[in-house]
Amino acid sequence: MGQSWLDLLFAHWRLPEATLRSVVPESIPIDTFDGTAWLGITPFEVVGLRPRGLPPLPWLSRFPELNVRTYTTIDGRPGIWFFRLDADRAAAVLAARLSYRLPYRHAAMSIARAGTRIAYRDGAGFAGAYEPDGRVFFAEPGTLEYFLTERYCLYTLDRGRLRSADIHHPPWPLRPARADLAEISLTEPLGIPLPDDEPLLHYAARQDVLVWPPHPLI
Repeated sequence: MGQSWLDLLFAHWRLPEATLRSVVPESIPIDTFDGTAWLGITPFEVVGLRPRGLPPLPWLSRFPELNVRTYTTIDGRPGIWFFRLDADRAAAVLAARLSYRLPYRHAAMSIARAGTRIAYRDGAGFAGAYEPDGRVFFAEPGTLEYFLTERYCLYTLDRGRLRSADIHHPPWPLRPARADLAEISLTEPLGIPLPDDEPLLHYAARQDVLVWPPHPLI
């Protein structure tokens, strides 16, 4: 399927690997950078969602989405492990749960824009405003920014069987960001306490994405 992501914030926190190990299945390795695991919260807006060969439906194809994630490498392929994904379209949530076996949830969400500032709310436990705060750059291999963003597959477990889906897009056009995060409680039901440290923040204005169907890994 195809889709585009608008006004995406990468908010990342350092966490001890043991904190995530308690909530990540043992069969899923946890990637670390300089000995530290990372948890990311990424709010954005989906536009143009469509199955291959079909045009997007005006209402169904545009909605806010937010995910909570960490990172794993399996068979040499760096990818993403999702703890939860919230979206403001019940039909899209149901389709993703059935087809990709991802932990999607339907949530009441909103986005408001004022110039470059984006006010974002997820009724399940996230509220804040963010905006870019610097020039566009592309992460270099070996850097923390590359480790956190340049990943081109996702992993999930379906009845105990590991599955992967390929994700294709150009390199991320990242910008430094600033944010006022008024509420970040959506990791608490997952059993993941966030540290008091300020998160590492990046912004991307747009990313055009192709996602392939999931396939089992032998």
